[in-house]
Amino acid sequence: MEIINKIRIKDIAQKAGVSEGTVDRVLHNRGEVSEKSRQAVQKAIDELHYRPNVYARSLATKKHFRFIFFLPEHTQADYWEKVEEGINMAASELADFNVAVTPLYYNQYNHSSYAEKARQILDLQPDGVVIVPTFTEDAHVLIAGLKEKNIPYSFIDSLIDDQGFLSYYGQHSFHSGYIAAKLLLENLPLYSHVLLVRAKREGGIISNQTQERYKGFIDYVNRQCLNDKYTFTPLVLEDSPSEQNERVLLETIRRNDVKAVVTFNSKVYRIAHYLDKAHMEGIRLIGYDLLDKNVYFLKKGIIHSLIAQRPEKQAYLVLKDLCKNIIFKQETEQINYIPIDILIKENIDYYMNFE
Repeated sequence: MEIINKIRIKDIAQKAGVSEGTVDRVLHNRGEVSEKSRQAVQKAIDELHYRPNVYARSLATKKHFRFIFFLPEHTQADYWEKVEEGINMAASELADFNVAVTPLYYNQYNHSSYAEKARQILDLQPDGVVIVPTFTEDAHVLIAGLKEKNIPYSFIDSLIDDQGFLSYYGQHSFHSGYIAAKLLLENLPLYSHVLLVRAKREGGIISNQTQERYKGFIDYVNRQCLNDKYTFTPLVLEDSPSEQNERVLLETIRRNDVKAVVTFNSKVYRIAHYLDKAHMEGIRLIGYDLLDKNVYFLKKGIIHSLIAQRPEKQAYLVLKDLCKNIIFKQETEQINYIPIDILIKENIDYYMNFE
């Protein structure tokens, strides 16, 4: 018998005036039950505020589930290592419900790698997938394949135009770009030169998240009518450290007497390193994410502020929701925006201690 809040199947049966077997058939939607009995059982359930113990039921089942978490290859202290911490935390909890979580990695600088690994996912036919939609077009191909095979999926990190996903956890990328503009430009001397740095991958592709943040930044500029008050120069660099990147960046800053720089990914520490090495001071620099290297330059005063997004919580919560949807048949919120955390030199230690 199932017991939730001390309400037993026996109690429901007595209140409904039916047998315990009839209640069991209604709860599990099996066997034949007259409409009159079904309505009586449902009325008793509602009046007693009974909720079936789906967790206990799951522990009793022998079925095993496999979820795939599709994310970029990464190195130690990378942004995606934080995501993996959340994956591991969720996986250890979900193991009690016969759920295995398998990370599958792609090269985030190569869309062909993304497409190839996406095909592997479809061949494996998992019970659920978490997608990082780094390459929008390739992600849509993967999604079409998942829909064809009736495989549920969710997103983290960034959201793309799609209606069929179970849940999304991540920043509102557009709004985070809007906030980055406000942080960068507030109290910046009028007519300053501002550099907007984006990173491109193989084939000149810029990630979906970077593009949305950039759009949000430009939206703030347009809404505040700042195009006549500042000079904005977009700069696209290769998404990898190189002497050419360093040379192009520093030459652009010197030539235009740049006073503020924003980059829309987690690699702001690279720009900070270039500025530090060149002894360039007085440049307001803003970027994203709580990487150790970013925190180092934030504390050093070279990075003005960071916008963080709790990646480990994104991964943990999206997997928990996947489990609730697929195994426990519980509805969850489809879109879940993570707080947009603004970190400066003076509050970073409190934030990290709390984390």
